[in-house]
Amino acid sequence: MSMSGYGFTRASPEVLAARDRLADQVIRALQRAGLPAFRDGAPATADRAGAVIHIEPDAETASTPVSVSWRCDPAMTEAAVDRLAAGDPTAPVVRYPGTIGLHMQGALIRILLSSGVVATPDNDTMNPDHVLVFGVMSDLPPALRPAPAPEFP
Repeated sequence: MSMSGYGFTRASPEVLAARDRLADQVIRALQRAGLPAFRDGAPATADRAGAVIHIEPDAETASTPVSVSWRCDPAMTEAAVDRLAAGDPTAPVVRYPGTIGLHMQGALIRILLSSGVVATPDNDTMNPDHVLVFGVMSDLPPALRPAPAPEFP
């Protein structure tokens, strides 16, 4: 095990490989639903909107091995930052990325659950729109599998 720049133990190569496979399953599930989905930090994704999949490299600090967040169009995020820098924190554009992220959180969770991926909202006040991904339902004993997402008419 290696150490991160902050002194946390890095996950082993085997653990990271399992997290990579889980992230790939998340990406496929979201793309099958028609959503843009990509790994955080992947080439040519810095200015892309869509579902951003994060893989936790640390062994000790991970509340979950994989998480997902929604990224709005970069122009919207830039407009929000500009309004904040101009001293206008109450402008509607400032709240827009967070509001959309919260709306998308529920949709992302339902899509992942319907694809057999165990996903829940993050209860972290710093990342209230994040989705935590724990694994796939087929890896869980039947008694521990969450109920399927409700069908919508």
